Amino acid sequence: MKLGIVGLPNVGKSTLFNSLTKAGAESANYPFCTIDPNVGIVTVPDHRLKLLGDMYNSKKVTPAVIEFVDIAGLVKGASKGEGLGNQFLSNIREVDAIVHVVRCFEDSNIIHVDGNINPLRDIETINLELIFSDLEILERRIVKVEKAARMDKTLAKELELLKKIKALLEDGKLAKNIELDDEDEVALFNSYNLLTSKPVIFAANVAEDELADDAAGNEGVKAVREFAAETDSEVFVICAQIEQEISELDDEEKAMFLEDLGLSESGLDKLIKASYKLLGLISYLTAGEDETRAWTIKVGTKAPQAAGKIHTDFERGFIKAEVVNYKDLLEHGSLAAAREKGLVGMEGKEYVVKDGDVILFRFNV
Repeated sequence: MKLGIVGLPNVGKSTLFNSLTKAGAESANYPFCTIDPNVGIVTVPDHRLKLLGDMYNSKKVTPAVIEFVDIAGLVKGASKGEGLGNQFLSNIREVDAIVHVVRCFEDSNIIHVDGNINPLRDIETINLELIFSDLEILERRIVKVEKAARMDKTLAKELELLKKIKALLEDGKLAKNIELDDEDEVALFNSYNLLTSKPVIFAANVAEDELADDAAGNEGVKAVREFAAETDSEVFVICAQIEQEISELDDEEKAMFLEDLGLSESGLDKLIKASYKLLGLISYLTAGEDETRAWTIKVGTKAPQAAGKIHTDFERGFIKAEVVNYKDLLEHGSLAAAREKGLVGMEGKEYVVKDGDVILFRFNV
């Protein structure tokens, strides 16, 4: 999974990226200090892995990972090349979802590009740039399809769809709000890889003293939550500065620090939960002496396709999957003991994999 972190300059975007990935992206108080997108790989915290790894004495424990891309600060006019605009927009096209850091705190020492704090205006600024960039792509595609449609009548449907999306964007709406008529339209729509079709998670960056009650009294955060609800987006509250401090602690110190702040989980945990929920993702597990590992799949994935995550041969030669819930496996101490209790299922090609399934695939190639 690849998430692009975006936001206007000086909203706490690079501070957040640094703390999530400990990659040390240069964080200075002026626009465009992040010119090349910094890429960081973050392991997904999963308590089940350690428990299973200990039970099997696994030589290796491999968590699922998320790739974060810190994308250069965006300003008005980015789609026309202002600031580092075009570079920003091409980097963001490759991500699965956008994490939009929105500043909801006051601090006279940190300048805001527009002079004052207004989260909804900041969201609108970035959305407009994404819309303009998508319009440019659509206009180029329309010219191409119009030309080809003179010779090929089957392209009339695509031309109609392109014009429908263009009209929606010109109305200031995002491409993800479009209503598609059939599977052909869905396939075409997905092939355009439009920025405004990507799922969005808003990270509301607040002051430290607002974290404990999830920024209940912050009007800016309230506005972002309402906007997120209207646009089927996720939102979570974070303090980038605190995240930076947390990132420098070991696990024990981190737990004590969070407890002192009245928090049960870090911002990274919140972000991972929000992104899994938004993208409809779950993890299944494989466990044994050699390796215990988490594999990320979409909700609704059937056993052969889940097996294909490990290796294409597993999917091609899929025979059966031995499946046990991780809690049952831990409780009984081994697959054989769980099998004796009738807790291990022998599942076929139609089995839909669940979060927390521990699976042993049988295949023949």
